Amino acid sequence: MAGRVNQLINHLKGDTINTMSVQAESWHGVPQAPPDSIFKLTAAYKEDTFPQKINLGVGAYRDDEDKPWVLPVVKKVTEILLNDPGLDHEYLPITGLPSFTSAAAKLILGADSPAITGDRVASVQTISGTGANHLGALFLSRFYGFGEGGRKVWLSNPTWVNHFAIFNNVSIEPITYPYYDPDTIGLAFQPFLNTLRTAAPRCVFLLHACAHNPTGVDPTREQWGQIADVILEKGHYAFFDCAYQGFASGDLEGDAWAVREFVKRGVPLLVCQSFAKNAGLYGERVGALHVVAPTKEAAQRIKSQLSVLQRSEISNPPAHGARLVSLILNDQTLFDEWKRDIRTMAGRIIEMRKELFRLLSEELKTPGNWEHIVNQIGMFRKRRLLAVSFLLS
Repeated sequence: MAGRVNQLINHLKGDTINTMSVQAESWHGVPQAPPDSIFKLTAAYKEDTFPQKINLGVGAYRDDEDKPWVLPVVKKVTEILLNDPGLDHEYLPITGLPSFTSAAAKLILGADSPAITGDRVASVQTISGTGANHLGALFLSRFYGFGEGGRKVWLSNPTWVNHFAIFNNVSIEPITYPYYDPDTIGLAFQPFLNTLRTAAPRCVFLLHACAHNPTGVDPTREQWGQIADVILEKGHYAFFDCAYQGFASGDLEGDAWAVREFVKRGVPLLVCQSFAKNAGLYGERVGALHVVAPTKEAAQRIKSQLSVLQRSEISNPPAHGARLVSLILNDQTLFDEWKRDIRTMAGRIIEMRKELFRLLSEELKTPGNWEHIVNQIGMFRKRRLLAVSFLLS
């Protein structure tokens, strides 16, 4: 009898222990996130068996056969690296390959930029333009002295959709300023300028350096000058995103004009730079962040903090893509070949715009004014209209 009672007591003790035990995490509270709309569309495109399908997903260049185009200069430089007996796979410095970051800064800012000659640029290699946007946003979240407007960043309406997630993830609230006017199919310049004027002092404004994504509508040089004037007057900060230098117009110098003009005028700014489009290195994730500081000493302090932030996230950036671009930027012959490749891509896009305009206005006699197709720049908007013209034909 006593044995049976002891069994019962031990059983009850076991139930108590089991009841009080801590439950392991089961992740039941994690909701299913929706797939990225652009990459979902690309996946659907790949699965579609229709022979005349058109991919309106990721903005990547294609040749006349609708195939990815590896730039001839990239093929040449790849061979050079493959046959380099001194090449190793050691870690790069935390802030990246110095020969790459230095040359990349000169490419976007100009070798004779007062920021370059004054050693006032803190440059860091990043995971393409997305990584540059993230690191720049993270740096501002830690160190920027936001004014009475609060921890906010002004984004164009519309903008690259990933801008919203990037800033939200570092606790900076994205809000939008007027940019695209659907009535004129152009820039809503006065509403944009008015927002710059009425925004609280010391706001951060994200600006597309060229080939605005997704509208293809850029300010004129005169308008850029007025934008710079108001930013200086209000003490705002310019956060430039430059993903299409050279790829936009075929002119590396011309596509960098806005950034260089702002630096010349002394506008406080940083620049996010990508080599995905203009070098066709989409999968290599080659980019850079350049923070223009007021003094050499400030640039050194800024770079030290960027290094700390980078170390905790990726430790060291990848080497291969940076080596490819570094060789191109630092060898005049290769650089000239790259410029020819860029003109090939940009020129083809420009000619496609002209042909689309001709099809819609002359051959198909489509009602409406289609001049915006040739007035806008870059690959955006044109891709969607190309699909329309295909269906109409």
